[in-house]
Amino acid sequence: MERVAGKRRIGRMGWVLMGLAVIAAALFGVWRWAMANNAVALLDWGDRQFGGTSGYAMALDDGRYGPLLAQKVEVMVPAKLAESPRGVVVFIHGGGWHSGVPGDYRFIGRTLTREGYVVVLVGYRLGAEGRYPAMLEDSALALAWTRDNVAKYGGDPGRVVVMGHSAGAYNAAMLALERQWLGRAGVEEGFIKGVIGLSGPYDFHPFTSDSARNAFGHVADPATTQPIHYARGDAPPMLLLTGDTDTTVKPRNSEALAKALTQAGAPTRPVVLAGVDHSGTVMKLAAPFSRDRRVLEPVLAFLAAQSRPSAPVQPRQR
Repeated sequence: MERVAGKRRIGRMGWVLMGLAVIAAALFGVWRWAMANNAVALLDWGDRQFGGTSGYAMALDDGRYGPLLAQKVEVMVPAKLAESPRGVVVFIHGGGWHSGVPGDYRFIGRTLTREGYVVVLVGYRLGAEGRYPAMLEDSALALAWTRDNVAKYGGDPGRVVVMGHSAGAYNAAMLALERQWLGRAGVEEGFIKGVIGLSGPYDFHPFTSDSARNAFGHVADPATTQPIHYARGDAPPMLLLTGDTDTTVKPRNSEALAKALTQAGAPTRPVVLAGVDHSGTVMKLAAPFSRDRRVLEPVLAFLAAQSRPSAPVQPRQR
C-alpha cells in the first residue's frame, strides 16, 4: 500500500510539474506575442511583478522638452543618494518610428538605476508627424534638455551615454555620427560619450518595410538617412548588440556599421547573441528575462567604461 501511495504522489507531482511547465511556456508565448506587436507595456508590467518596484525613484514622470505632446521626458534615479553626480543613460524607445511612449520602458530605468545610473526616457514625434528628420530633431532637443537639466536629478551632464532599441537605436546612432543634429540643438561636439544600440537599423536602404518607407521614403537622397554613411574615426564608442535570429532588423546592420567604423579608425566589434531575436535584446533587460545576463553584462561593462567622471559641463544660457 505504501508503495502504491508513493507512486500516486509521484504521479501527482509529475502532473503538477507538467502543468507548471505548460503555464510557463504559455506565459513566454504571451511575452513573445506582446513584444512582436509592440505591447511593451505588458513587458513593463511583468517587470514590476517579477522584479519589484524598489531601488529606484521617479524623479520626473510627466516632463516636456518641447511644446508638442510627443516631446515627453521622464527621469528615474537610484533610490540611494550619492555624494557625487552619477552617470546618465538617455534611452530612446523603438516602435518603427510610428509607435511607443517613454513610460512603457520604465523597466529599462529600473534595471539601470539599480546599477547606479540616472536614466532619462525620451519620446519623439511619430508617424506622419515624425517622418525624417523630425525624429532626429526631437531626439537632439531631448539631449539638449538632458544637458541642461539632468544635474537637478543627481546626474552628471558630462557623462551621458545614449541608448536605444530598434528605431531608437537608429536615432541614437544618427545623433552620434551626423554632427548637424546636436549642432542645431546647441549641444557641443563630444557631449555623447557612448552609444548602445540594441537591434538597430544602420544600413537599411533600399527600404523594404512599411515602417522605413513611411519614415524615409520621401527623402530625395536616401543615402543621407543611413547611419553607415556617417561612420568616422572620431565617433563616440559604440556597443552594437543584436541577435542572430533577428528577422526584423537583420544582424548585418550592426555588422556593417561596426566594419565601417573600424575602417574609419574607430575599432568596433558587434555583439551578436545566439538564439536571440529582435525583441530579445530589450526583453532581457526586464524581469524575469534578465536572469539571462547576455545583454545586461555587456551593457554594464560598456557603461562603466564610458561613464568615468569628467570635467563639469555648463548648462546653456537660454
